[in-house]
Amino acid sequence: MSIIQIQHLYKTFGTGENAVHALEDISLDIQKGEIFGIIGLSGAGKSTLVRCMNLLERPTSGTVIVDGKDMTALSEKELRLARRNVTMIFQSFNLLMQRTVLKNVCFPMELSGTPAAQSRKRALELLDLVGLREKADAYPSQLSGGQCQRVAIARALANNPKVLLCDEPTSALDSFTTKAILDLLSDINQTAAVGDALTRLNVFFRKNIHDRQLRVWDKFSTFLCKIKHCFISMGEGWAGYFFILFCSCLI
Repeated sequence: MSIIQIQHLYKTFGTGENAVHALEDISLDIQKGEIFGIIGLSGAGKSTLVRCMNLLERPTSGTVIVDGKDMTALSEKELRLARRNVTMIFQSFNLLMQRTVLKNVCFPMELSGTPAAQSRKRALELLDLVGLREKADAYPSQLSGGQCQRVAIARALANNPKVLLCDEPTSALDSFTTKAILDLLSDINQTAAVGDALTRLNVFFRKNIHDRQLRVWDKFSTFLCKIKHCFISMGEGWAGYFFILFCSCLI
Protein backbone atom coordinates (compact mmCIF):
# COMPACT_ATOMS: atom_id res chain seq x y z
CA MET A 1 0.00 0.00 0.00
CA SER A 2 1.41 3.39 -1.00
CA ILE A 3 2.11 6.03 1.62
CA ILE A 4 3.53 8.62 -0.80
CA GLN A 5 2.80 8.97 -4.49
CA ILE A 6 4.44 11.68 -6.57
CA GLN A 7 3.16 12.08 -10.11
CA HIS A 8 4.85 14.12 -12.86
CA LEU A 9 6.31 16.64 -10.44
CA TYR A 10 7.97 19.79 -11.79
CA LYS A 11 9.55 22.61 -9.83
CA THR A 12 10.94 25.72 -11.51
CA PHE A 13 12.48 28.70 -9.75
CA GLY A 14 12.30 32.03 -11.55
CA THR A 15 11.05 32.78 -15.02
CA GLY A 16 12.34 33.38 -18.51
CA GLU A 17 16.04 33.07 -19.22
CA ASN A 18 16.86 32.98 -15.51
CA ALA A 19 14.53 30.05 -14.77
CA VAL A 20 16.08 27.11 -12.91
CA HIS A 21 14.36 23.77 -13.49
CA ALA A 22 15.12 22.03 -10.20
CA LEU A 23 12.79 19.06 -10.74
CA GLU A 24 11.43 17.72 -14.01
CA ASP A 25 8.84 14.98 -14.38
CA ILE A 26 9.54 13.18 -11.09
CA SER A 27 7.23 10.23 -10.37
CA LEU A 28 7.57 8.01 -7.28
CA ASP A 29 5.43 5.42 -5.54
CA ILE A 30 6.70 4.65 -2.03
CA GLN A 31 5.14 1.86 -0.03
CA LYS A 32 4.46 1.57 3.69
CA GLY A 33 7.12 -0.51 5.37
CA GLU A 34 9.75 0.54 2.84
CA ILE A 35 13.09 2.18 3.41
CA PHE A 36 13.71 4.42 0.44
CA GLY A 37 16.76 6.51 -0.47
CA ILE A 38 17.47 9.41 -2.79
CA ILE A 39 21.08 10.24 -3.64
CA GLY A 40 22.77 12.79 -5.82
CA LEU A 41 25.27 15.61 -6.07
CA SER A 42 24.76 18.91 -4.32
CA GLY A 43 22.31 21.03 -6.27
CA ALA A 44 20.58 18.08 -7.95
CA GLY A 45 17.24 18.87 -6.31
CA LYS A 46 17.12 16.41 -3.40
CA SER A 47 16.10 18.91 -0.72
CA THR A 48 13.64 20.54 -3.08
CA LEU A 49 12.00 17.17 -3.64
CA VAL A 50 11.79 16.57 0.12
CA ARG A 51 10.25 19.99 0.73
CA CYS A 52 7.69 19.37 -2.01
CA MET A 53 6.45 16.33 -0.07
CA ASN A 54 4.97 18.46 2.70
CA LEU A 55 4.42 21.50 0.49
CA LEU A 56 6.99 23.67 2.24
CA GLU A 57 7.96 24.11 -1.39
CA ARG A 58 4.94 24.19 -3.68
CA PRO A 59 5.51 22.31 -6.95
CA THR A 60 5.14 24.20 -10.20
CA SER A 61 2.98 21.31 -11.43
CA GLY A 62 2.25 17.69 -10.63
CA THR A 63 0.67 15.99 -7.63
CA VAL A 64 1.92 14.88 -4.22
CA ILE A 65 -0.35 12.33 -2.56
CA VAL A 66 0.40 11.45 1.07
CA ASP A 67 -1.70 8.78 2.75
CA GLY A 68 -4.39 9.19 0.10
CA LYS A 69 -4.56 13.01 0.24
CA ASP A 70 -3.48 15.21 -2.65
CA MET A 71 -1.39 17.78 -0.77
CA THR A 72 -1.36 20.13 -3.76
CA ALA A 73 -5.17 20.36 -3.76
CA LEU A 74 -5.64 21.26 -0.09
CA SER A 75 -6.61 24.68 1.20
CA GLU A 76 -4.19 26.46 3.55
CA LYS A 77 -6.23 25.37 6.56
CA GLU A 78 -6.43 21.78 5.34
CA LEU A 79 -2.70 21.82 4.59
CA ARG A 80 -1.86 22.96 8.13
CA LEU A 81 -3.85 20.05 9.51
CA ALA A 82 -2.31 17.57 7.04
CA ARG A 83 1.20 18.66 8.01
CA ARG A 84 0.62 17.28 11.50
CA ASN A 85 0.99 13.89 9.83
CA VAL A 86 4.06 14.93 7.82
CA THR A 87 6.65 16.29 10.25
CA MET A 88 10.25 17.20 9.61
CA ILE A 89 13.68 17.00 11.25
CA PHE A 90 16.26 19.57 10.16
CA GLN A 91 20.04 19.59 10.07
CA SER A 92 20.20 22.57 12.45
CA PHE A 93 17.82 21.06 15.06
CA ASN A 94 15.66 24.25 15.25
CA LEU A 95 15.00 23.86 18.96
CA LEU A 96 13.56 26.73 21.01
CA MET A 97 16.49 27.83 23.13
CA GLN A 98 14.36 29.47 25.82
CA ARG A 99 12.43 26.27 26.45
CA THR A 100 13.53 23.16 28.30
CA VAL A 101 13.89 19.85 26.52
CA LEU A 102 10.50 18.74 27.85
CA LYS A 103 8.78 21.94 26.74
CA ASN A 104 10.38 21.70 23.29
CA VAL A 105 8.85 18.25 22.83
CA CYS A 106 5.51 19.50 24.20
CA PHE A 107 5.42 22.47 21.83
CA PRO A 108 3.76 20.81 18.78
CA MET A 109 1.12 19.32 21.05
CA GLU A 110 0.41 22.75 22.55
CA LEU A 111 -0.15 24.10 19.04
CA SER A 112 -2.55 21.27 18.23
CA GLY A 113 -4.57 21.84 21.42
CA THR A 114 -3.53 18.71 23.32
CA PRO A 115 -4.24 19.01 27.08
CA ALA A 116 -1.15 19.86 29.12
CA ALA A 117 -1.15 16.67 31.21
CA GLN A 118 -1.47 14.51 28.10
CA SER A 119 1.28 16.49 26.35
CA ARG A 120 3.65 16.03 29.28
CA LYS A 121 2.97 12.29 29.45
CA ARG A 122 3.55 11.86 25.72
CA ALA A 123 6.70 14.01 25.81
CA LEU A 124 8.22 11.97 28.64
CA GLU A 125 7.46 8.75 26.76
CA LEU A 126 9.25 10.14 23.69
CA LEU A 127 12.23 11.27 25.76
CA ASP A 128 12.42 7.71 27.06
CA LEU A 129 12.37 6.51 23.45
CA VAL A 130 15.32 8.71 22.46
CA GLY A 131 17.19 8.07 25.73
CA LEU A 132 16.99 11.58 27.17
CA ARG A 133 14.43 11.48 29.95
CA GLU A 134 17.06 12.58 32.46
CA LYS A 135 17.56 15.76 30.37
CA ALA A 136 13.89 16.79 30.50
CA ASP A 137 14.60 19.95 32.52
CA ALA A 138 17.79 20.89 30.67
CA TYR A 139 18.00 23.59 28.00
CA PRO A 140 19.31 23.04 24.45
CA SER A 141 22.44 25.05 25.21
CA GLN A 142 23.34 22.42 27.80
CA LEU A 143 23.16 19.53 25.31
CA SER A 144 25.55 18.08 22.76
CA GLY A 145 24.72 18.15 19.05
CA GLY A 146 23.65 14.51 19.11
CA GLN A 147 21.40 15.12 22.12
CA CYS A 148 19.83 18.14 20.42
CA GLN A 149 19.03 16.00 17.38
CA ARG A 150 17.44 13.37 19.63
CA VAL A 151 15.23 16.08 21.11
CA ALA A 152 14.32 17.19 17.58
CA ILE A 153 13.36 13.60 16.72
CA ALA A 154 11.20 13.34 19.85
CA ARG A 155 9.51 16.64 19.02
CA ALA A 156 8.82 15.52 15.45
CA LEU A 157 7.11 12.38 16.77
CA ALA A 158 4.95 14.27 19.27
CA ASN A 159 1.72 14.27 17.28
CA ASN A 160 2.09 10.68 16.02
CA PRO A 161 2.92 11.57 12.40
CA LYS A 162 2.54 9.15 9.56
CA VAL A 163 5.50 10.60 7.66
CA LEU A 164 8.75 11.87 9.14
CA LEU A 165 10.92 13.93 6.80
CA CYS A 166 14.51 14.40 7.93
CA ASP A 167 16.61 16.78 5.87
CA GLU A 168 20.22 15.82 6.47
CA PRO A 169 19.91 15.38 10.26
CA THR A 170 23.40 13.95 10.74
CA SER A 171 25.62 16.12 8.55
CA ALA A 172 26.73 18.30 11.47
CA LEU A 173 27.52 15.30 13.69
CA ASP A 174 30.58 13.11 14.06
CA SER A 175 30.55 9.56 12.70
CA PHE A 176 29.92 7.93 16.09
CA THR A 177 26.95 10.18 16.86
CA THR A 178 25.69 9.78 13.29
CA LYS A 179 25.58 6.01 13.71
CA ALA A 180 23.69 6.40 17.00
CA ILE A 181 21.09 8.70 15.38
CA LEU A 182 20.64 6.37 12.40
CA ASP A 183 20.28 3.39 14.71
CA LEU A 184 17.63 5.33 16.62
CA LEU A 185 15.71 6.08 13.41
CA SER A 186 15.93 2.40 12.46
CA ASP A 187 14.64 1.39 15.89
CA ILE A 188 11.73 3.81 15.56
CA ASN A 189 10.96 2.28 12.19
CA GLN A 190 11.06 -1.26 13.55
CA THR A 191 8.96 -0.53 16.63
CA ALA A 192 6.33 1.33 14.56
CA ALA A 193 6.70 4.51 16.60
CA VAL A 194 6.26 6.37 13.32
CA GLY A 195 4.92 5.33 9.97
CA ASP A 196 7.50 6.82 7.64
CA ALA A 197 10.78 8.67 7.79
CA LEU A 198 12.78 10.41 5.13
CA THR A 199 16.28 11.62 5.77
CA ARG A 200 19.28 12.90 3.92
CA LEU A 201 22.75 11.98 5.12
CA ASN A 202 26.29 11.22 4.07
CA VAL A 203 26.67 8.04 2.03
CA PHE A 204 29.89 6.93 3.67
CA PHE A 205 28.30 6.86 7.14
CA ARG A 206 25.66 4.27 6.27
CA LYS A 207 25.72 1.72 3.46
CA ASN A 208 22.82 -0.66 3.92
CA ILE A 209 19.97 1.05 5.74
CA HIS A 210 17.57 1.52 2.81
CA ASP A 211 15.71 -0.96 0.60
CA ARG A 212 15.44 1.15 -2.55
CA GLN A 213 16.94 4.36 -3.78
CA LEU A 214 16.35 7.13 -6.27
CA ARG A 215 19.50 8.53 -7.81
CA VAL A 216 19.33 12.15 -8.85
CA TRP A 217 22.33 12.50 -11.12
CA ASP A 218 21.46 16.03 -12.19
CA LYS A 219 18.44 18.30 -12.34
CA PHE A 220 16.98 16.49 -15.31
CA SER A 221 17.43 12.74 -15.05
CA THR A 222 16.58 10.22 -12.32
CA PHE A 223 16.30 6.48 -11.99
CA LEU A 224 15.20 3.94 -9.43
CA CYS A 225 17.21 0.96 -8.35
CA LYS A 226 16.79 -1.89 -5.85
CA ILE A 227 19.35 -1.99 -3.08
CA LYS A 228 20.68 -5.04 -1.28
CA HIS A 229 24.39 -4.43 -0.85
CA CYS A 230 24.79 -0.76 -1.67
CA PHE A 231 28.11 1.05 -1.76
CA ILE A 232 30.11 -2.01 -0.62
CA SER A 233 33.10 -0.86 -2.64
CA MET A 234 33.16 2.84 -3.41
CA GLY A 235 36.07 5.15 -3.91
CA GLU A 236 36.80 8.47 -2.27
CA GLY A 237 35.02 10.23 -5.10
CA TRP A 238 31.70 9.18 -3.58
CA ALA A 239 32.38 11.20 -0.44
CA GLY A 240 30.71 14.23 -2.00
CA TYR A 241 27.45 12.38 -2.54
CA PHE A 242 24.50 12.44 -0.20
CA PHE A 243 21.42 10.33 0.00
CA ILE A 244 17.97 10.68 1.43
CA LEU A 245 16.87 7.84 3.61
CA PHE A 246 13.23 6.93 3.62
CA CYS A 247 12.14 4.68 6.46
CA SER A 248 8.58 3.53 6.76
CA CYS A 249 6.67 0.91 8.66
CA LEU A 250 3.10 -0.28 8.93
CA ILE A 251 1.16 1.10 11.86
